[in-house]
This record gives sequence, C-alpha cells and structure tokens, in this order.
Amino acid sequence: MKDPFRVEQVDELRWRVPIQQKMKVEGLIYASSTLIKDILLDGSAGQVCNVASLPGIVGKVLAMPDIHRGYGFPIGGVAAFDPDNGGVVSPGGIGFDINCGVRLHALDVEYERVAEKRGAIADMLQRHVPAGMGVTRRDVRLDDLDAILAGGARALAEYGIGSEEDLAHIEDGGALESADPAHVGRRARERGHDQIGSLGSGNHFLEIDRVTEIYDREAAELFGLREGAITMLVHSGSRGLGHQVCEEATPAMIRAAKKAGIEVVDRQLACAPLGTDAANEYLAAMAAAANFAYANRALLAHRAIEAIAEALGTRRKFINAPLVYDVCHNIAKWEEHEVAPGVRKRVLVHRKGATRAFGPGRVELPERYRAMGQPVIIPGDMGRYSYVLCGMEGSMLETFGSACHGAGRVLSRAEAKNRATGSSVVKALNEKGIALRASSVNAVVEEMPEAYKDVADVVSVVERAGIARRVAKLEPMIVVKG
Repeated sequence: MKDPFRVEQVDELRWRVPIQQKMKVEGLIYASSTLIKDILLDGSAGQVCNVASLPGIVGKVLAMPDIHRGYGFPIGGVAAFDPDNGGVVSPGGIGFDINCGVRLHALDVEYERVAEKRGAIADMLQRHVPAGMGVTRRDVRLDDLDAILAGGARALAEYGIGSEEDLAHIEDGGALESADPAHVGRRARERGHDQIGSLGSGNHFLEIDRVTEIYDREAAELFGLREGAITMLVHSGSRGLGHQVCEEATPAMIRAAKKAGIEVVDRQLACAPLGTDAANEYLAAMAAAANFAYANRALLAHRAIEAIAEALGTRRKFINAPLVYDVCHNIAKWEEHEVAPGVRKRVLVHRKGATRAFGPGRVELPERYRAMGQPVIIPGDMGRYSYVLCGMEGSMLETFGSACHGAGRVLSRAEAKNRATGSSVVKALNEKGIALRASSVNAVVEEMPEAYKDVADVVSVVERAGIARRVAKLEPMIVVKG
C-alpha cells in the first residue's frame, strides 16, 4: 500500500517530507529515483512522519537509503532530541537488538591459502562460532556478567581477548561509561549469561571476504586494507539480553509518556522525557546492553581467528588480524552537533539501522583516523559485496554524523521463503565460489541475496550526497549464518 504521507523531491538524491499532520519538524529521505519507489510502498516514510511528531526533536528526521519499515522508528532512521526543550528517549528509536553492529578485521593471510582451504575454514568456523536461535557456548572465564555490562570489550582484555590498539578502534573505546548494570533485570541477565560469544540468528553473520577494489588509496592504506587482501566481518549485537532490556523498558516508557502528557501517534514510539527516572534508567540499561554487544563481537572475532588458524594448521599468535573498526548501528548517544546555523547543542542522537559516520576532526575518533574521518562498515548480502566507507564533512552538516548501515530488505522473510529453497540458494552461492554454513534452511532462504537491495545502490546515494565516500569493496568467500 502506498504511503499516504506527502513526499517532495528536492534533488536527485533527497526527498523532503514536509510538515504535515502532527509533525514538529520536516523529514529528509536520501534515495535515488529507483530506491524511493520501494520506500514509498512499505510505509517507512509514514514512520518518518510519526517520529517527527515526538517532543523536543531538533533538525530533521533523517532516513538513509536502506530505510525500511521497523518497530516504531524506521530501520535506517536518525533523529536527535534536545534535553532542554522537552526531548525524549524512545527504545523504538534504538531497536530491540541494542548495539547490533559490525566489526572488521584485516587478516594477514594469503588469498591462495584461504581459497585452497575454503571448505575446511568454513567447517572450523561453524564448529567454533555458536550461531542460530538459542545456540550458545559458555566461556567459564566470563562468569562476571556485571564486569562485561560495565566494561564492554575492555572487560575481555585481561583474558588476552583484544589489545589496547583494538580497543582504540572500537566506538566508545569498547565501552559506554554511562552503563549501570544495576538497571539490567534478572530475566535479561539470564538470557545474556550464556550468549556471550554467539552470533544469534536472523541477519547476523560472520564472513571471510576478499578486498576486490580500492577506491581511496590513502584511506585504504590508513585502514590497513589492500587489494587482494583477506578480511573478516562480524555482524551481531546484544542478543537476548538487549532484547529483554528493550521489552522491559517499554511499559515504563508508556507510563512516563502518559504522566508527562505526551500523546504518541504510534504506541511503538513509547518514550520518556530526558532527565526523568524512566529515561535515565533505560539509558543506563541500554548502555550496559551496548557494552555486552561490544564484548560479544570481540569474543566472536577471537574465536573465529582461532578457528582460521586451526584450519590453516598454525597457531593463533601467528595470524596477524588487526581490527580496522567496530561500529554500532542501533544506539542512542549524547553528542554535540549544529542543530541550526551557528547553534551547537548537546543532543541525544537515536540511530536505528544507521551508522555513525563522523567526518575529519572529531575528537571521538581514534587518533589514527582523526584527520581522515571514521571508517564506516556497510555489509551487503551474502552473495554480492560489502563496502568500507569513510565519513565526510557532509555527514556533520546534514545527518548528525550518520550514514546507512547495510543494504536494507526488500522482501519479508515470508516472501523470501516463497521465492526460493535452501538448496537453490546454496547452489547459487557455490557457483560463485562462496562456502556457506548455516544453522538452518530457514536461515539460508530468509537471507538470500535477492531479499535485499543492492548495497552498491545504497552506497552510491550516500557517497554522491557527500555523507561518506567509498574506500574499499569486499566480496564474500566464506559465510557463516545464524
């Protein structure tokens, strides 16, 4: 059904959602003339309008070219809220998988060795990396869940998982300091305790890729990427713990909104005024779940590199695998931005299915990357390619320092199942030289390449809009799906 909200074309890449109904600010959708057709059909433009009705919102509600319909907020949405003007926090603007994100390692292993041992590496990865609904592998060293919730990836360092250099290449240094484990409930802890170091299901994955094209040699060299090199992508989040945090916060948000006299146009936009107990408690729990996700990806990467070493008949210490960057794309963060010409403010930026893409000079970036801009990791689908981008000044001027987060779905999981079989998807990938290991047939069909937009189209929009530029293209060799 076509979205009933009015959308006006601004230029080749920008589509304005003018103020209508209860909107307080405009919306802005980044899309090509081809991508906008799907966006207007799936109802996500209407969600942009709904978000724009929330109190204390500043600037514009932004929608990246991978936007599609989500819970309350669209996936691919960005919105910022002013604490001094009635701004709110909404769990729907972060998502149930808090700090779902992507981690990229550059592997100092020859392409020929990986190609020759492709099947063996895939088998070993499947054995070492727990993947799938409810699949876990407890690490007895990590029994102190509070330490992980408070310290994130830093809590793993004492066990030799990650170095100081690695931590510098994770957003927030691998841990949000605002986390308070005391606000993570019993059920969330139960769900998370054994899930640390597991991929989960859905669109989560681990990939071994080859760098097939370099677009910006200076940035690629700085990021440690070269043509023909092997990389590893890990895509996962806070698992059941983060989901439970979001689920448990929603009733408190509904009560807080009612108490503050906030009428939301969609119940899924339940929110609490910034500074209230409900908002503070959720943000503290959200940060703890985000730290869990940082630690989760670090442990997943550690296990995966161990598996690769074993498959190649060597020891882990002989596999050099520096971390390029670890980014999150479901999060809310306090950041300083220009909210109007000449007006800078500290605002709470919600990014749901959107990646931070800070341009050059931001102090939040590691010193190594500060003059260049932030690495922005954009996975595609398991049959085509992914991209590494670099944040540009345009993102700071237009999008609160944000870019897309992936390809974006065009088929629901049910539609995908009606269009293919697991064997046909596996056969198609095999013909491309991609070794796939998955926890179930459903995982294969639901995540088939045709279920997603072509990420090259999405990245092209972001680049031409001056938000982030292409640095390198990665093509999959081995895929492990949850």
